[in-house]
Amino acid sequence: MITPIQKKQLEEMGISEEQLNQQIQSFIKGFEFAALVRPATINDGIIVPSEKEIEKWTKLYDEYSKTASILKFVPASGAASRMFKNLYEFLDNPSANVGGSIMMRSIDSFAFYQDLSGALKKLGYDIRTMHNVDDTKIVVETLLTNKGLNYGSLPKGLLKFHAYNNETRTATEEHFVEGLMYAKGANKLQLHFTISVEHEQLFIAEFEKLKAKYDKEAELSISYSFQKKSTDTVAVDVNNVPITDKDGKFVFRPGGHGALLENLNDIDADLIFIKNIDNVVPDHLKHVTVKYKKALAGLLVFVKTEINEYINYLEANTTISETLKERIATFMLKYMGITLPKGMDNSVFAAYVKSKLDKPIRVCGMVRNVGEPGGGPFWVLNKKGEANLQIVESSQVDMNNHQQKVIFDGATHFNPVDLVCSTKDYSGFKFNLLRFRDNNAGFISEKSVSGKKVKALELPGLWNGGMAHWITLMVEVPILTFNPVKTYADLLRKEHQPQ
Repeated sequence: MITPIQKKQLEEMGISEEQLNQQIQSFIKGFEFAALVRPATINDGIIVPSEKEIEKWTKLYDEYSKTASILKFVPASGAASRMFKNLYEFLDNPSANVGGSIMMRSIDSFAFYQDLSGALKKLGYDIRTMHNVDDTKIVVETLLTNKGLNYGSLPKGLLKFHAYNNETRTATEEHFVEGLMYAKGANKLQLHFTISVEHEQLFIAEFEKLKAKYDKEAELSISYSFQKKSTDTVAVDVNNVPITDKDGKFVFRPGGHGALLENLNDIDADLIFIKNIDNVVPDHLKHVTVKYKKALAGLLVFVKTEINEYINYLEANTTISETLKERIATFMLKYMGITLPKGMDNSVFAAYVKSKLDKPIRVCGMVRNVGEPGGGPFWVLNKKGEANLQIVESSQVDMNNHQQKVIFDGATHFNPVDLVCSTKDYSGFKFNLLRFRDNNAGFISEKSVSGKKVKALELPGLWNGGMAHWITLMVEVPILTFNPVKTYADLLRKEHQPQ
């Protein structure tokens, strides 16, 4: 029974009672595991382009970008607190944790070094003379808390990532610079960041500063959005009864990165790049990223052009030559792994092809597996018993099933979140992306609220179940295009250091 307070809460959040009940039923019933057939591998789902193909696709994209609307979509709402986990552990127990000493050994190699030194100087300290445990504690507190830089409470996007001869750059600024190198459409750079409400003013200040700095290089259009409250999910106890707070309201939690599908659905652009906020490199390494971003985009332009041509022809004509049927069949097998049934008459053939091709498209960069955590590329059975390409996380797999675990562990590549997307149909109208999500691809995790164990519901991931019914192409890209910053120590890797 929902109380008046709870009813008002749901109305304010934009969540219906039916949606709430569906969430509770998801806890009760659970989610089906993905049915893995085999890992996607080279020449079996993953394309390894030749230099000639890369050149061809790049030329296609460069020509296309002269008139197209292009946008770079950057999930950037994550707080940086998890980056500094072992530094917080150091503050709790300095004598038993080495996190502080690791940082101090290389303190002048961080891009934030000068800022940190200045903050300490205001407090009466000289960072160059600070070496013992007590000194290290002061340095770490100045870095993480509002006594100094407050990095522990900032979003990753506003941390200084890279140092150059005469400047330092945040992760957000690196996305500006990178975007100018490959994501301009009609000489206009459109960037969209998903951010947290509590960081809005800080991001606005950063955007204004960067717009002023880079406005001479291209027309800049910078937008942002928040994860919608309507995508939050209710928390339940071990008996699947919704948790309430002291005011009798339901306790809701963010629905994971899958909630950002709503934000992506609001974007109107011909081509959309998607890349996480923390996966950027200094200028001297950007050429590899730019090369493959353009190549992925060019492949998408080629595939999208072919699809538009085929569907428009099938819509306008009832006569379909065997030559055209063969051409379409060859195209679908080569790029999507779809084998067309033989012997279909023209009307059935046209309807079948349209059902397979009239969808959003994503071209996904895939990196060879070197032990990094994250989802990977697999052939997965759908409800019709067809195998299609998917990005699958470990949480979607029944690891107690030996066969499924062997398939999952056999992945040769993993997902670095390197996507180029087309979200418009053959007539140029936007798809409703929510229609192409697999609502059964969410998962349940255990969390803690006020010291009590609760269950939380994660929505189908943005590039997992959120895009399950998209056309998916996968292309091998170099490991150098994947350099995420998950901990502060990652900034000490050579890929994040000056040349």
